Amino acid sequence: MTENDTTSASNEPWEDHARWWQDQFTDGVDPEYTEQILPIIAARLPTTGALLDIGAGEGQVARMATERGLSVSCLDPAWAQVSVGQERAGGPTWLQGSATHLPFQTDHFDAAVACLVFEHIPDPDSAISEVARVLKPGGEFLFLLNHPLLQTPNSGWIDDQMLEPPEQYWRIGDYLIEAETVEQVQKDVFITFFHRPLSRYLNALAGAGFVLREMVEPAPPQGFLDRAPEYLLAATIPRLLVLRLQYLPGVIADSVMG
Repeated sequence: MTENDTTSASNEPWEDHARWWQDQFTDGVDPEYTEQILPIIAARLPTTGALLDIGAGEGQVARMATERGLSVSCLDPAWAQVSVGQERAGGPTWLQGSATHLPFQTDHFDAAVACLVFEHIPDPDSAISEVARVLKPGGEFLFLLNHPLLQTPNSGWIDDQMLEPPEQYWRIGDYLIEAETVEQVQKDVFITFFHRPLSRYLNALAGAGFVLREMVEPAPPQGFLDRAPEYLLAATIPRLLVLRLQYLPGVIADSVMG
């Protein structure tokens, strides 16, 4: 998705390339969203209450949540996303802002979602602390990432014909090394990514008062495989990681004291 600290230069690509995102990944165009990401989120949303969509892009998650009866607030740092979201979405409330300085009151939301957002945030600790601040105790946080282990920079399918017999395997890049990379995702479209090991996220989440309730590593959906036949041999490698977390600060404090 599209969330960065608005004071960082890494936010600029989202202003410049919002149209690329909107054309390639929204309005039913992308099978990973339509067949996998949106259904996974829908199955885990609360049935009532206030939801914060962090790095909402142009609002496809927010529109779905609004249709399900939730009161949705959307936040994105890029005006090029917010303005289109306001045009497309009939129910959510929209704000331009940063995940590291959420413009909402403490204990305000029943749930929050960040869909493919934190890999674009330079300061994940501040963003996680802010999510904890604005959630009510007991509130849930849906946290979706490009899989930090299996989608590490320089990971990919290797068809090694130099060996006898030939070997085919999924190569994992420098997983333990935190890194900032700028990737050309399409001709003339450059996006900043921050790679971090999964432990970096889980420890920050636990330290902020979150308890892991569910972890999902889905196989790539069929629609994606149909469009990316080169991925067929690696169809058992997940591209997505989903964490369903609950904000329970009292439980965390009690367990530490005990």
